[in-house]
Amino acid sequence: MRISGTARLVLLGSVAAVTFANGGFAQEVRGTTWLERIEIEGEGETAAGPVDGYVAERTAAGSKTDTPLAEIPQSVSVIGREEMDDLGATKADEALRYTAGVFAQPFGPDRDTNWIYIRGFEATQTGIYQDGLQLYSYGFGGFYIDSFTLERVEVLRGAASVLYGGSNPGGLVNYVSKRPTGERRVYAETGVTDAGTAFLGFDLQDRVNEQMAARLVGRIAGGDGYTDFEEGFRGTVSPSFTWSPDDATSLTVLGNFTYIDGIHNGGSFLPYVGTVVDAPFGKISRDANFTEPDIDTYLRKQVSLGYEFGHKFDSGWTVRQNARAGYADLHEIAPYAYGYLGFSDTPSDPDNLLERINFEHRTKTRSFLVDNQLEGRVETGALEHRLLFGLDYKYFDMDQVQMSGTATPISATDPVYGAPQGVRSAYIDQDLKQQQVGFYAQDQIHFGGGWIATFNGRYDYVTTESEGTSEFDDSQGAWSGRAGLAYRFENGLTPYASVSTFFNPLLGTTATGDLFDPEEGYQYEVGLKYEPTWFDGLFTVALFDLTRQNVVTGPFNMETQIGEVNSRGIEFEAKANLTANWQARAALTLLDLETKADDDPTLIGKTPYLIPEEQASFALDYTFDEGPLYGVTLGGGMRYVGSSWADEENTMKVPSATLFDARIGYQRGNLGADLHVTNLFDKEFVAGCQGALSCAYGEGRSIKLKLHATW
Repeated sequence: MRISGTARLVLLGSVAAVTFANGGFAQEVRGTTWLERIEIEGEGETAAGPVDGYVAERTAAGSKTDTPLAEIPQSVSVIGREEMDDLGATKADEALRYTAGVFAQPFGPDRDTNWIYIRGFEATQTGIYQDGLQLYSYGFGGFYIDSFTLERVEVLRGAASVLYGGSNPGGLVNYVSKRPTGERRVYAETGVTDAGTAFLGFDLQDRVNEQMAARLVGRIAGGDGYTDFEEGFRGTVSPSFTWSPDDATSLTVLGNFTYIDGIHNGGSFLPYVGTVVDAPFGKISRDANFTEPDIDTYLRKQVSLGYEFGHKFDSGWTVRQNARAGYADLHEIAPYAYGYLGFSDTPSDPDNLLERINFEHRTKTRSFLVDNQLEGRVETGALEHRLLFGLDYKYFDMDQVQMSGTATPISATDPVYGAPQGVRSAYIDQDLKQQQVGFYAQDQIHFGGGWIATFNGRYDYVTTESEGTSEFDDSQGAWSGRAGLAYRFENGLTPYASVSTFFNPLLGTTATGDLFDPEEGYQYEVGLKYEPTWFDGLFTVALFDLTRQNVVTGPFNMETQIGEVNSRGIEFEAKANLTANWQARAALTLLDLETKADDDPTLIGKTPYLIPEEQASFALDYTFDEGPLYGVTLGGGMRYVGSSWADEENTMKVPSATLFDARIGYQRGNLGADLHVTNLFDKEFVAGCQGALSCAYGEGRSIKLKLHATW
């Protein structure tokens, strides 16, 4: 992997930070006192550690520092390991189905991708992070993270370029990896779904000696899925260790290897007529899979290795460097349906034939990321500053070949498989590289007994080059910023307000071959966070107005960049460990999405397709701690997904759906069992559409039995 001189510059950034932090600044200069950071003794929660119950107290997603959630001037949600397990989530997007502002699984239960939209905008490609470092993806080049390897999933809603550089304007999701805790613990689980997929997971950790702790996490799963021919095997293993030679220094190394081999699931890329509304023959079966099982292929091999280094100097300043290198090799052959015969919206022949796309790609992705940070505390009169300075670098290299060929049509009502398909030839053969270096600063100011002001500034410089089918070489720079103000009352109330700007580099060219300008925009947000003093809970409400500019519009190879979309709305979320027995969570999302500018003037004022503007959820769990049901947990939840548009013109609508989930658990000592049922009443519904030819069924009833033990 070739790394530019810019990367070497960034790697050396921590050296300068060390010199600064250790250099005689622990003194008073012109009335400024440089404070030594106060460490609180005890076993309290950390931003990367386990969450006790459902209510997290701290996060680093909104500040890059270990900060109480209430002090972040944006809306943040944290889903801890216990909550993920109680939800029965086997993928990250399943863990977000009860989270405000998030629309997960818009294309149904995709086995190999976590599709996530935040505040109406897709986060899957540019808004996914792991341990604070971006999991950038483009096209089919990216990384898949098994949720079993995660300690928590964090959602930062709204613009976050000021901290992370180019990313999704609606917000980001940060996966926090499991890492050594220093305790001796063995956890194992096994189970099976009613479709026929079995799984085995293990989580082993111990202290090697006084200075080193280690952990090994892994899971394998294999078997049949819920649609015809769907099957596969997947395995992941994540070793990690932490070395702490003294109280001031820590190095954590995080590795992962993931292997997936399977046949794609069906239920997607189906026409509106025959899924949302009846065709003359009725509805297409949601179990149908219009691939070719003899050639269908999904093969992923990926590996990553990273580290987190931190050292606190006697001056009170802390220097950190986080880095990760990754490699992924993905090969797919995926014939899929796309409209009826002649790519029509409606069937026109007695056999109800569907056209198919005979698609294949081979994609290799290499990435390298490093983030250098310097953090310290300063007092200027009545103001207490928590300062953060950073220099980060991102490298993304994707070598892709996309191919297509003629495909035989297949009946939507009586499919026959095995017909020979045409030879696939390449229409894209490209080596694409993008590098981004960013300088950022943050000041979190405490004053007046409860006031918290947050100021951020950042500059990014991005270079992009492409060789092959399309060739270009360009560089761009952009500033972004954020200002926030909050006040923490002693009764647990924290009102806040913030304004932020963002940018998001685009990989694509205009009809004349020029690289698109980065998307830009701004967001206003006001909200209220409440942490009750009389029970363990967190309630948040946020109102926001988010504008996304430089949106690419128009038909393929004729795109222009005059689009603008506005997203505004209100989000409410509540999580509570009400008692030792009761746990609850609830969420409400009300969006108003509107196209403000577009290459097609008839679309101005319309609502973008796919995204529901209303969502709501509520779940409650109760654990018996006495009597004949001692150790039994009963839980249930309701999810409402509002209607959405199926087309840009807003002429076709996808109806709303109300879904119910249930759980029965049993825990006695170190042994336990859980039975999860998703979509309890097996409601048939369409999750979303991207036009008249591409709709996807939502997940039907699924049942999972899990046995687990800890010792």
